[in-house]
Amino acid sequence: MEKATLTISSKTYSAWSLRGWLMCRLAGLDVEERPSAHDATDRAELLLLSPSVLVPRLNHKGASVWDTLAIAEYLNEQFPKAGMLPKDPIARAHCRSISGEIHSGFTNLRSALPMNLKTVHASFPVFSGARPDIERIEAIWRECLSTYGGPFLFGALPTIADAMYAPVTRRFITYAVAVSPESRAYCDTIAAWAPMQEWLAAALIEPEDIEELEVEF
Repeated sequence: MEKATLTISSKTYSAWSLRGWLMCRLAGLDVEERPSAHDATDRAELLLLSPSVLVPRLNHKGASVWDTLAIAEYLNEQFPKAGMLPKDPIARAHCRSISGEIHSGFTNLRSALPMNLKTVHASFPVFSGARPDIERIEAIWRECLSTYGGPFLFGALPTIADAMYAPVTRRFITYAVAVSPESRAYCDTIAAWAPMQEWLAAALIEPEDIEELEVEF
């Protein structure tokens, strides 16, 4: 049987590629990574203008699935024992809701703090328009960690929600965003997560740079 493939773009800059790749790790699906060409559409994705592009794209058993949430739901159907969603139906609905929220919202945060895994700022001026996004994300994390006990958003094991919010944790670390101790602990949890460490290590040796994301603010 042909091996599953995942088309991704930059590991340094692409939050959506990271999310799709983490979904595959959550499902336990071994995929062959295929880099996408940096055409105009892909550059728009790298610059965080829209999640509605064809990268990441999973090819598996004849199916071609793009968009991170579509990939997540497909993998959950294919690998129902992987625990990608909480078992409890109330928690499961909560997990889907906050995953959808990060998928469709927080555009000010994305614009103000683009993902860049090769840079860590000692301090960074955060655009005031991004503050409500940061506050809402912290409220989501606080509620989940309090309700389900941590260290991940829905308890002891990572779920789709953690894959969706993983790039946000890196933005907070990259730009030295001041967050609560609870949020900082969650960022540390994701940083120590083995798949995240694997992706970070690969990003650090990635050769290409995207000029628009290397400007000095």
